[in-house]
Amino acid sequence: MLTGIHFLLTYKCPYECDHCFVYGSPRAKGTFTLGQVIAVLQEAQKLGTVQMVFFEGGEPFLYYPLLLEGVRAARAMGFNTGIVTNGYFATSMEDAILWLKPLQEVGIGAISFSDDLFHSGLEENTPAKRAMSAAQQLGISCGMISISPPTVTYPEEGEGKKGEPIVGGGVRFRGRAVEKLVEGLPTRPWQSFTECPYENLRDPGRVHVDVYGNVHLCQGLCMGNLWKTPLSQMVREYRAEEHPICAPLVEGGPAELARRFGFPVEPGYVEACHLCYLVRRSLRGRFPEYLAPPQVYGEE
Repeated sequence: MLTGIHFLLTYKCPYECDHCFVYGSPRAKGTFTLGQVIAVLQEAQKLGTVQMVFFEGGEPFLYYPLLLEGVRAARAMGFNTGIVTNGYFATSMEDAILWLKPLQEVGIGAISFSDDLFHSGLEENTPAKRAMSAAQQLGISCGMISISPPTVTYPEEGEGKKGEPIVGGGVRFRGRAVEKLVEGLPTRPWQSFTECPYENLRDPGRVHVDVYGNVHLCQGLCMGNLWKTPLSQMVREYRAEEHPICAPLVEGGPAELARRFGFPVEPGYVEACHLCYLVRRSLRGRFPEYLAPPQVYGEE
């Protein structure tokens, strides 16, 4: 049951992190109009199940007036609201409060701040930390999202032998991470990836919507386009078994997706997302409506 709508308010971002799912960068273009945001919210209301509306990016604070009015509109319609941001705007505590107070006044529910080595390097007093302190002063519920770079550990198997290497750190290998972070990491046989470990494709609980109208089940894997089919209709009519990409994924994961379309597999991949992303990227020409936008596949 769909309970969450996440606006990818823009793909533009001051940062260009190696682990970014959607290839966010300063060069990305475009955002919603306020009218488009309200139209999506009205469609979400028609479903009767959506409770939470998030505003994300890219970096949503780059379009601050739209962000503020989007939160105001969502609250007026009865939705709980949240934001995900890197807090770049918090050049000082005073400025952070200046940016956050209007959001507090319109009833923002929660803000998550992204702050880790990918965003800030080894800097200690980061904009995200300042922004989070300001949010706490204003009584806004908040938290930190921190993703560590990939690490490799070898669990003990007994008798002095090490087990199979495990890749840790929290990175999911799709988007720019496939280009920047997989080199040298241990892999597992492609046949072992027999399910999607992160998304419920049969009965999605959330979707992301972007400025181009794409309704993402996972970044770059789309249910359809809401500028062509109303969101409420699309969600009600969605059947994973009838979707050209989701059908093999729910049947047998990325391995079945590769098998179904004759993808020329390598012996191994770092994890399920790694294989799934590469197969999907290879199929973009055949299924442009369902594997979109080009931005998410590194095509600027």
